[in-house]
Amino acid sequence: MNRNSFKTKPSPSLPEDHFSYWLRYVSNSAAYSFSRKLRQSRVTVAEWIVLRQLYGSENLSPGEVARKTGLTQGAVSKLMNRLLRKKLVTRVISSKDRRYKELRLTKEGKSLVPRLARIADENDDQFFGDILPKQRKAWIDLLKSIIRKHRLRKVIEFES
Repeated sequence: MNRNSFKTKPSPSLPEDHFSYWLRYVSNSAAYSFSRKLRQSRVTVAEWIVLRQLYGSENLSPGEVARKTGLTQGAVSKLMNRLLRKKLVTRVISSKDRRYKELRLTKEGKSLVPRLARIADENDDQFFGDILPKQRKAWIDLLKSIIRKHRLRKVIEFES
């Protein structure tokens, strides 16, 4: 009888054996911390992403916001309705086509974005501030290459 036939099968890998486990662990911790810090501003992380995308833009259609953020059209629609109710954005008739509505930050929305950006910067610094700039760039480049390889979303918005 072959000696190899009596070998036991290796035990299943542990979650901690996987790179994705540790990425998710850190990501979830940083994201949860950020969402808690945003609560005082009554804005969610998803709303912040949309507000920041609109900041500095003339007007954007919901479709453009979806494309730039990687969110679905449905998610953008729900977020826009919430931001409209909070009076952080307004709808305007498109200058290109009167059938379409575009989105614009209100005065309150414009003044809120820099404050939220500071919170985001502080949260990022809290979790990743000890990483040297060269290391940070290497990590970001690595993550971008994974995004490209798996076509997770368009990378143009991530380009430096």
